[in-house]
Amino acid sequence: MRLIYIVLATFFCGSNFVYAQQKGEKEAVEIAGLRAIGSPSNPKVAMNWSRYHDNKQIAQFCQDLQKAYPQLVKYESIGKSYEGRDMFVLTISDFSKGNVARKPGMWIDGNIHANELQGSEIAMYTAWYLAENFHSVPFIKELLQDKVFYIAPTINPDSRDYFIHEPNTMHSSRTGRRPFDNDGDGAVAEDLYDDLDGDGHIVMMRRKSKTGRYKVDPDNPNRMVVVKAGEVGDYELLGFEGIDNDGDGLVNEDITGTYDPNRDWGWNWQPNYVQNGALYYPGTLPETQAVKAFFYAHKNIAGAQSYHNYGGMILRGPGAAQDEKYYSRADVQVYDALGKVGERMLPGYNYIVIHKDLYTVFGGEIDFIALARGVFTFSNELMTTYKLFNEKAGQGLRQSDEYYEFDKLLLFGDAYVPWKEYDHPQFGKIEIGGAKKNYTRNHPGFLLLEDAHRNAAFTIYHAHHTPKLEVLETDVKPLGGNLFEVNATVWNSRIIPTHSDHDLNYKIERPDHIRLEGVDVVTGLRVLDKDFNVTTEQRYKPEQIEVPNIEGMREVRVRWIVKGNPNKAKLVVDSEKGGLLEQPLQSK
Repeated sequence: MRLIYIVLATFFCGSNFVYAQQKGEKEAVEIAGLRAIGSPSNPKVAMNWSRYHDNKQIAQFCQDLQKAYPQLVKYESIGKSYEGRDMFVLTISDFSKGNVARKPGMWIDGNIHANELQGSEIAMYTAWYLAENFHSVPFIKELLQDKVFYIAPTINPDSRDYFIHEPNTMHSSRTGRRPFDNDGDGAVAEDLYDDLDGDGHIVMMRRKSKTGRYKVDPDNPNRMVVVKAGEVGDYELLGFEGIDNDGDGLVNEDITGTYDPNRDWGWNWQPNYVQNGALYYPGTLPETQAVKAFFYAHKNIAGAQSYHNYGGMILRGPGAAQDEKYYSRADVQVYDALGKVGERMLPGYNYIVIHKDLYTVFGGEIDFIALARGVFTFSNELMTTYKLFNEKAGQGLRQSDEYYEFDKLLLFGDAYVPWKEYDHPQFGKIEIGGAKKNYTRNHPGFLLLEDAHRNAAFTIYHAHHTPKLEVLETDVKPLGGNLFEVNATVWNSRIIPTHSDHDLNYKIERPDHIRLEGVDVVTGLRVLDKDFNVTTEQRYKPEQIEVPNIEGMREVRVRWIVKGNPNKAKLVVDSEKGGLLEQPLQSK
């Protein structure tokens, strides 16, 4: 399947001089710059895509984008989080063209794991890019005339704000904010992380020890390395910053949450003793319920994308090996056609299968969308060590040499808290230091914009290939006796079919309908082979022919025998995921 290239029209800013004269000062001259190809020329909503936004800023962005482009953008709250925050979804489409609710839809969400911040930024960037380029890029204009995007920047708003505004490690606040008694002492969330130096980052604790197994890297004072076999180290590591708040001899053992919001979904859910992180039943969380309700109310969603981190992956399901039977050869071909193009669009990312190439996931969001709703779905794991120096990592993911070297050469020490002494109430004299909470997992600012655009482009490519149905030809033949034969050919010009094989096998959505309205229909037929005139009759409601599926890059032919001249009849193609197409019957 060939890659659909998006060609952006070149826009030149002329030598436009603006003269300003201020009292007591010399005349100042400002020269207008040249728009970089691929970027909006004069965006109405000014955004800094090299930072991470909290919930208040996300809400403001939604408001500003809708105000700037009311004909393209609508935002709404689809529900409330555990702590009562709104869960916003942006609807992006050309509202002046057709019924938006009947256009093929693309769902995008991020930040179900709250410490994985950049999913929200990439989701928002996609909405921003689509709206800001609608009038200048013909491809985007046509896309929004045909399709609709539903974009949820964060589906875990409680923990997002907690991660941003409260002390955390790079791994904490992955969960939600529903508290539990994790250590079984009858108290809830009584032993949280403690920010000993008050800098907003929970880093590591170390203590000098004659039997330690660690020493300071002589080439990087921020880094601790394991000593060689037979060698005595200088330090022991004591874990992340914290104290024993409840006197039970443990540090940081009863933090808020600890469940996994991405184990709370309704396909192949397993209890916590099988799938660590699961709660009481699928859909325990209000956030999960809100997203599921949105999907059931929007049957037009034909493609979906969820953003996570870390590792540079384009993931498809299934999450568990026993669900492989639900991925037919035809469905896998669609995934491969999209995913392999994604590898080209996202250097350093690999297109892989969750349970085969990562780990087993029961009750994950991607399986709910793909298998409970029949939607072609990807989950991208954002950020990878490849992006640091454009080469494969040498050691692991986040503790490799590359991160220390990258900080030294490109961030100039900004990514680490230098080790400092601290008098700990339990451990005595220790030192605290290490990577800041927003390093390693989350992109450094200058890398965020590039990855945002590349991932947005991948989801736009995916959305472009949701079904696009067209009536290629119609033909009317008189049969005599006031009877006429009407033939029509409907073509899907995109890769994704109107129903996945899984959808067809389990009858998730109704069949597609091709109707002839405004004329007395005597007989309705599916044309299985035009050349040999092989047909099958539909006896019930012959005016509305049921078509199980319109495959990608394939056509469907139908035929009616009607009584009376059909010149004023209307042809309707009605598909839940393929859209609604209405046009007067025209003989060609």
